[in-house]
Amino acid sequence: MVSSQGKRKSGGKSAGAKAGKPRPKSAAKPNAKALRHKRKLVGALSGVLTLAVLVQIVLRALPADLQALPYIPLVLFFVPWFIVIAALALGLAIFSRRTVVALIALAGLAVNCWWQYPFFSSTHPLPMAATAAVAHSIADTDDQYARVMTLNVYKGEADAQQIVDLVRDERVEVLALQETTNEFIERLKNAHIETYLPYSQVSTMDGAYGNGLWSATPLADPVDDAVNSSASFMPGGTVSFSGGQKQVRFVSVHTTSPWQGDWRQWKRSLDELGLKRADEGTRYVFMGDFNATMDHASMREFLGTRFRDAAYGSGHGFAFTAPANLFAVPALTAADHVVVDSDMTAGQVQVKRISGSDHAALLATIDVGRQ
Repeated sequence: MVSSQGKRKSGGKSAGAKAGKPRPKSAAKPNAKALRHKRKLVGALSGVLTLAVLVQIVLRALPADLQALPYIPLVLFFVPWFIVIAALALGLAIFSRRTVVALIALAGLAVNCWWQYPFFSSTHPLPMAATAAVAHSIADTDDQYARVMTLNVYKGEADAQQIVDLVRDERVEVLALQETTNEFIERLKNAHIETYLPYSQVSTMDGAYGNGLWSATPLADPVDDAVNSSASFMPGGTVSFSGGQKQVRFVSVHTTSPWQGDWRQWKRSLDELGLKRADEGTRYVFMGDFNATMDHASMREFLGTRFRDAAYGSGHGFAFTAPANLFAVPALTAADHVVVDSDMTAGQVQVKRISGSDHAALLATIDVGRQ
């Protein structure tokens, strides 16, 4: 009995000793060390992303002449996406406990949101009458509202039938196309574009690719180049609204692309458009591939106080139109625009993809306003 109890006591003492045995410190150290290492790496990444945001902000704030330096225009095409980068940098900085980096990333996020906010704020809303006017079964130019559309047809590769179908469905009254070819124009005719837009002005500078305007009503004073542009011929024509009481000069725009490395020529083609700010005797609507966004100083200088971008202030959000031909990749930049005189109002902005083109079609409704 004594021996049995002794065994039980001995066993109980052994179990108690095991239960009360402290955990080795070496088990906690690797976890803490791994966490510190992880935070160090995350903190370094947050610093790199924050630095990228700061560089982008500096580039966006540069004057137009400096923005025409090599590669800077290309970076500025993607400014809206730095909102995502700044938000990611902020989250990583918070996780890694980098207070200074977090504050800088937060400031970068705020600046970028401030720049892009007008795309989500309707500062110049269309009247209800505009919505009703463009909802008719056929286009009507006897009122003061116009449904317009622009599309770069990618060297004539865009699907002509889809374009005509969209013109019909959206009751488009004025259409601007860029990078047309003679073969494409024939396909457009075979798709019966003239059923909806029987009047046109198409011009080409190099004999290969051109730009064109199509209208539901006659184009008064049509010209091959309304801008005297060094980039491409930009055809223009005047459309009458409200029974001929209101005249608006439409121009199909295609400036030089900075993607080809023509930095100075790119800026020059935008500056040539800017000369139209001084033409006070004519009310303009420019539609086309500007190869620039609102984050390019040259684009903002072209607008000045005279002109207004249809998407900027419409409340539609970003109107990304390119690239539109990459599988599973969304459009990333807003290179295409509808630009109106400041006494006009634009809204109902939409982006529609067309097969065969590297750009999406951009549509808007314009209230041509008072004369």
